This record gives sequence, structure tokens and C-alpha cells, in this order.
Amino acid sequence: MKKILLWTFVLIMSISMIGVFFLVAGAVEYVAPVPIEAQATFDNIKTGGTMKLIYMPPATEFNYYMAIGAGIKSLAKELNVEFSMLAPQSGADINGQMNMLQDVITQDVNAIIFSTHDEHAAAPLVKQAVEKGIEVIIVNSDILLFPTNIHGVVGYVQRKAQKPIGEYAVKLMNGAETKVGLILGQPGWHATERSEGFLEGIKGAANFEVVSRLDGKWNVEGGNTAAMDMLQAHPEINLMAAGNDYEIMGAQKAAESLGRTDIIFLGNDGDTACLEEIYNGNITATANTTPYVMGLIAMQVAYDGLTGKFKGGFVETPSVVTDKSNVLEFLQKPETLFPAPSKKY
Repeated sequence: MKKILLWTFVLIMSISMIGVFFLVAGAVEYVAPVPIEAQATFDNIKTGGTMKLIYMPPATEFNYYMAIGAGIKSLAKELNVEFSMLAPQSGADINGQMNMLQDVITQDVNAIIFSTHDEHAAAPLVKQAVEKGIEVIIVNSDILLFPTNIHGVVGYVQRKAQKPIGEYAVKLMNGAETKVGLILGQPGWHATERSEGFLEGIKGAANFEVVSRLDGKWNVEGGNTAAMDMLQAHPEINLMAAGNDYEIMGAQKAAESLGRTDIIFLGNDGDTACLEEIYNGNITATANTTPYVMGLIAMQVAYDGLTGKFKGGFVETPSVVTDKSNVLEFLQKPETLFPAPSKKY
């Protein structure tokens, strides 16, 4: 009962964001899926007996993906689904993830909830999994034309989440001259869509100019290096936006080491550490894409696919601009975050 009440809170909170998720009799309900172009058939899906599901994020180094996994695991237990997770330590270890995926295909598994930094490298193996009768749900994405057929996609719309961050920046700067340093992720769908969303948000703002764009490699160290290079080459930068929270936290540390306290920092994810940095005043705002809720929804979608309720498509998950004005709404519910905040708020 306690867990159900918790999920009710999480999903009611999501309703306030985009009005589409709620809990009924222990099951996570979601909006009607949008068709995807590379739709796999459910005709040969393995069913019967104990359902086995493997969650395969790009890496264990990202707390964001661990938060998604926490949501998946919690609902899997309620649904009596056998859950396991498999991932390399580093998000740059594409070969490691591909080797793991190849091994999983040979196992007796019903479904894979999968996310990767290189969809093209993964496509041939995903194709093998689908042909073998394994349900494949892509999570933390809105890539509706995956390079090969898949059963479903669960995630927020990348551009749709980042555009409000750009609009937030325009409003925050209120006409002041703004020199932007844009920290990208590793080249791929996610990096392109997020940066383009931010650019759409600042489009038409004559006071905004993007003076530098560098790859932050999706991690703190990469964001730190990119920001250091940017600020040394372009000391006029007074606003930095990044593809994820790890990069922007690294960027903030770089600026701090240079004695720069005049910079606006904008992220993307809703990572616990970043939420705490927002509360502390070090990061300005992030596109909070509620990863725990995303995990709940991804698990329900996968389960519904194995039981015949879900027929395929894209299921959108919530995102909300989070700054100091609303960050406590999340930090005061540590049950919905992974890892938990460092202290009680």
C-alpha cells in the first residue's frame, strides 16, 4: 500500500506537468501511444511462464539511467517480472554494450528495455533480438525511426524538453547581451535533438549569440573540459547550456575554478545531484525529465506488450523546467529520486 501511495504521488505530480499519467489498481496508465515508423510485429513474442526482462542502459556511470532502472525494478517486482540489469561502466564503451547485447540475445529472456549512445551500432543486434521473439523497448528517447524495427519507444520528446529551457533563458536574461557556450553530448540523436531544441527556444532573441559549441561527452569530466576550453577562448560567455546535467555540473566547476560567478548554467535530466545544485544556487535550471517516472512507464509498457495490451508505438513521458522556485517539490520526495538526496529537505 505504501508503494502504491508513493506512485500515486509521483504520477499525480506528472499530471501537473503534462496531464497524462496516473495509477489505477497498481498499474501505471499512460497516454495512447503514437505510431512509430519502424514498428516490429508482436506475432512471435515469447510469452508464458515467468516473464524475464533485462534493462540495458548505456552505462552504470550515469545516475540518470540508474534512476530509470529503479523505476523499472520497483514495478517489475509488483508485476512479478524477473528483473536484471546489464551495462558497461562507461558510456563511451559502445563495444562493451554491444557484446553484452549479443550475449543477452542468446539467453531465455522475454523483453529488453534498451538505451544506447549509438543506435546504428546497436541496430543489427536489436534486429536479431526482435527476430528471435524478444520484445525490445527503447527508453529515454523519442527516436521514432530507429534504424531497425522495434516494438516501442518510451521517453520525453528531446526538442520539446529543451525548447522551454531556451525560452526560460531568454526570459531570464530580459534583453541583456548574452553570449552562449553550448555543450553538446557525444554525436548522435540525443545530442542533436537537445541542442536544436535549445536553439529553437532562443530563436529570434537578438540579444543571444552562440559563440562556442563543444562535445562534453555526456559526463562531468567532459563538461568541465569543454567549459574550460570555452571560457579561455571566449571569456565573454555568460550563459552555458548543456545536453545533460553531468556536463553542466562539470561546466559550473570549471567556471568556479576560474573565479567566474556571473554565468547562468542550464542543464537537462533532473539528476538528483543537479537538483541539489539548483537548490544551492550553483546551477540555474534544468529540464527535469523525471527518470524514475520514466522507468515506471517503460516497465508497464513492456509488460503490456508481453500480455497483449500494448500494440507498439511511442509513449511520451513528462518533463518540466525546474529551478529554485520549484526544486523542493522533487527534493522533498526522496523516494522518487535515485540516488536519494544527500540530506533531508
